[in-house]
Amino acid sequence: MKKRVILIVLDSFGVGAMPDSEEFGDFDVNTLRSCSQSSYFNLPNLKKMGLFNIEGVDYLPDEERPEAIYGRCAEASKGKDTTTGHWEIAGIVTPQPMPTYPDGFPEEVLEPFRKATGRGVLCNKPYSGTAVINEYGDEHVRTGDLIVYTSADSVFQIAAHEEIVPPEQLYEYCRAARKILTGKHGVGRVIARPFIGKGNGSYERTSRRHDFSLEPPKDTILDEVKNAGMDVLAVGKIHDIFAGKGMTEFVYTSGNAEGIDRTLDYMDRDSDGLIFTNLVDYDMLYGHRRDVDGYAKALTYFDERLPEIVSKMREEDILILTADHGCDPGYTRSTDHTREYIPLILYGKSIEPRNIGTRSTYADIGFTVGKYLGLEPDIEGESIL
Repeated sequence: MKKRVILIVLDSFGVGAMPDSEEFGDFDVNTLRSCSQSSYFNLPNLKKMGLFNIEGVDYLPDEERPEAIYGRCAEASKGKDTTTGHWEIAGIVTPQPMPTYPDGFPEEVLEPFRKATGRGVLCNKPYSGTAVINEYGDEHVRTGDLIVYTSADSVFQIAAHEEIVPPEQLYEYCRAARKILTGKHGVGRVIARPFIGKGNGSYERTSRRHDFSLEPPKDTILDEVKNAGMDVLAVGKIHDIFAGKGMTEFVYTSGNAEGIDRTLDYMDRDSDGLIFTNLVDYDMLYGHRRDVDGYAKALTYFDERLPEIVSKMREEDILILTADHGCDPGYTRSTDHTREYIPLILYGKSIEPRNIGTRSTYADIGFTVGKYLGLEPDIEGESIL
């Protein structure tokens, strides 16, 4: 019988501060704890699987008989961003943090970028993505100059109004930036941030965001599964995070609801191998905006749809639910990601539930995927099974 792993990343759903979190500027952060204080928080299905039994989750009631393997993973990489987290899940530990630009990008980056695009640059400093378009949007519309900004993450972000720079043109500008941003300036992601609106503080971002990531420096579990002749079906921004490497098919999504729908569509197929999904709304819409209730509602929505996912699982399927970093919506010192443990829930009809405690790396997830699919993975990590 064909074996298959459905791996779903609830983007930024951390479960408590790692011991070194203060080195990353994060003090007493805990995404799950903050969300649990909202009146909209209701996760009966995740509770049954053992989410509240995870080490450190002492503020929520345990499940007497959890239905899944449960635990948490520490991040071995030196980072707390999307690229580093997903790469580690897939078997690449990043010992050196990717470059960040708290003072903006130097001229050796901006000068060739201006030359490649034929446009000027506005902002060039760390900024909130919603604030930056309303502060610089009118000037951008008037001049055609591009809004370039960054964050605490290793990102080069370009915002442009869709009527001034059509999204496809913006993507070309991002590709040009991606070619420039290599070597010591090899940021994790170049991100296109299209927006719309009539000005005077009324601009809003659209769903046509697109990420242009560094290509992973070596093969991941995605490559190994694909090279073994199995399917690797990617949902959401997985394709962008891995620069398209190691996939047999992919589909973009407009948010969590569509991400779940496309995952279910792939589950209906007679496939084997890996279905790898990222659900981004937790991070993008609620974590960075420090919206506790919005984050809690999004978690509750996933919990409501979890039985649909389980109902489509075949006898040999396993489901892995996890995250890539934290983004505590209750943390007010910054609007950045937070350095946290990630949850690990592993469910299957033939899987014996148990507590696996705290794992030393996210890479145990990718290694487990490979072992379950009958491979001898040549990546970091150890099998959970």
